[in-house]
Amino acid sequence: MSLGLIGKKLGMTRVYDENGVSIPVTVVSVQGNTIVQVKRQDGKDGYSAVQIGFDDQKEQRVNKPLQGHFKKAGTAPKRILREFRFATDAELPAADTALGAELFSAGQFVDVIGVTRGKGFQGVVKRHGFAGQLATHGHMMHRRPGAIGCRSTPGLVWKNQKMPGHDGQVRRTTQNLKVVQARGEEGLLFIRGNLPGAQGSYLIVRPSKKKSAAAVTA
Repeated sequence: MSLGLIGKKLGMTRVYDENGVSIPVTVVSVQGNTIVQVKRQDGKDGYSAVQIGFDDQKEQRVNKPLQGHFKKAGTAPKRILREFRFATDAELPAADTALGAELFSAGQFVDVIGVTRGKGFQGVVKRHGFAGQLATHGHMMHRRPGAIGCRSTPGLVWKNQKMPGHDGQVRRTTQNLKVVQARGEEGLLFIRGNLPGAQGSYLIVRPSKKKSAAAVTA
C-alpha cells in the first residue's frame, strides 16, 4: 500500500478546465495530517506501517493511554488515527515527507474510503429498488416485498433475502477518481465526482490500486 491521507469532506462545487468545461468536484480538506508512529518489521510491531493522525482535539477528551501515545510522538491529540501498511521497511516514507495536498498531483487517480450516509429504517423499494406491487383494483400491498418463503421445498427462507432494514451507514470504497486540483497551501484536494459520506465526514484518500499515478485521461 502507498501512503495516503485522512481528510474531511467539505462539500461539492465545480471548476472549469482550460477549455471552459465544467467539472463537478468534491472538496476534501487534508490539512493537519501528522505522522504519529512508524512501525517496522525488525521492531516489536513486526510489520511495516505508518500511523497518521488527523484533526486536533482537546487533551481532556483523550484517555490516558492515548495521551501518552501522542506525547511520545510530540503531536497534539488527534480525533482520527489510521495506518497505511507497506511491504518492507525500505518503502516507509522519509521523516520529512510532506503530509498535505501536495502528496497528490493533478491528474492522479485515487481511491476514497468513507462511510455512506445513514438513511435509517427503509422498505424494500427504497433500500433495494423493488418495483412494488399493484396500486389499484383493491390491492392491499403496494410497497411490500410479498411472499419470501419457498413453500414445502425447501421450506425455509433463503439466506441473504432482501428485506426491509437499516439503509446506508456502511464503509465503501470509490475507486479510480481523478484529482482535478491539489492546493498545497490551502490543504485542499478537488476530486472529480461524488464521494461517500455526508458533509463533514472523514475520508481516507490513497493512491489508486488499479490505475497508475501518472495516468491522465481527458
